[in-house]
Amino acid sequence: MKKSLQIAGAYIGLIVGAGFASGQEVLQFFTSFGWYGILGAIIATFLFAFLGMQIMQLGSHLQTTSHKEVVYKICGKYIGTGVDILVTFFLFGVAVVMIAGSGSIFEQQFGIAPVIGNLILTFLVIGTLCLNVKNVISIISIISPFLLILIFIITGYSILTSSTSLNELDMIASTQPSAAPNWLVGGLLYVSYNIAAGISMLAVIGGTEKNEKIASRGGLLGGIGLGLLLLLINLGLFMNADHIIGADMPTLMLATEISPIVGILMSIALLGMVFNTAVGMLYAFTARFVKPETPRFKFSVVGISLLAFGASFVGFTTLVGTVYPITGYLGSVLIIAIIVSWITARRNNKLKKDLSEKKAF
Repeated sequence: MKKSLQIAGAYIGLIVGAGFASGQEVLQFFTSFGWYGILGAIIATFLFAFLGMQIMQLGSHLQTTSHKEVVYKICGKYIGTGVDILVTFFLFGVAVVMIAGSGSIFEQQFGIAPVIGNLILTFLVIGTLCLNVKNVISIISIISPFLLILIFIITGYSILTSSTSLNELDMIASTQPSAAPNWLVGGLLYVSYNIAAGISMLAVIGGTEKNEKIASRGGLLGGIGLGLLLLLINLGLFMNADHIIGADMPTLMLATEISPIVGILMSIALLGMVFNTAVGMLYAFTARFVKPETPRFKFSVVGISLLAFGASFVGFTTLVGTVYPITGYLGSVLIIAIIVSWITARRNNKLKKDLSEKKAF
């Protein structure tokens, strides 16, 4: 169970980056649809659990070191080539978003120029990526429980102190900018782009565990944990819809309202999650082209990380609203492929079972 929990923590830590934990993604994909955003979050929870379970299990089965093997397994040769290119491209895009997110946190919470925050995270990522993959996974999994506790505190405070009527909150929330046309598409897109960007490192995490059941359980628990965080953040933002208008980091703003100390703790947690996701994305991106744990890999990491730093100056909110929805639409192909692969595998297993039973007679 300990290994499954570590895998679950790594899954959560990988997906919960700047946009998720800060509330910016949740605001655009869920809260902006008012009460209906909760239904979108429930759908997202189910999909995170199911897809995480399948990808981890495949990674374990194939003992993969990059997403290539998993993608070609579920998509086939021709579609797999296109999906491989797509996933690889957006790994870099999400890493850029994370670096930009670190700059927003430094600016909003500490009044430090965003370029300093971007630079600090970039150097931390470079240092971490020079470690072996198991150490990287251990680092990614550490911060998740800390973040969950803080989100519980923020959500509880938001519910207890909100004085605006629910109908009014629903109307205000609906005026927030949305990254999708409706709550259903928002929930599906949110999971889609996260899986499209996260499948590479999720496959690598699964590949570090030889026992498929342990890997699968870790994916399931991680997906449920992600869903719980998503629901809590969405509820906290909804209950304070009248306070968070225009904030780059709405959950950080709510944390600071509780207490400056809570705000600082939340800043640390956010930076940790941003760091986790940036590490996961850039590790997976580099591993797609260069064999990990080699001198060439370390050299490549430096160059790619500096390129991501340069691209981060587009701005955090702009990147979240542009990169993620596009990734989501394209990542839907990947989700369909995973579901079809799962149905096919179950059908084949049933046929094998029926044949073995006939032979027994």
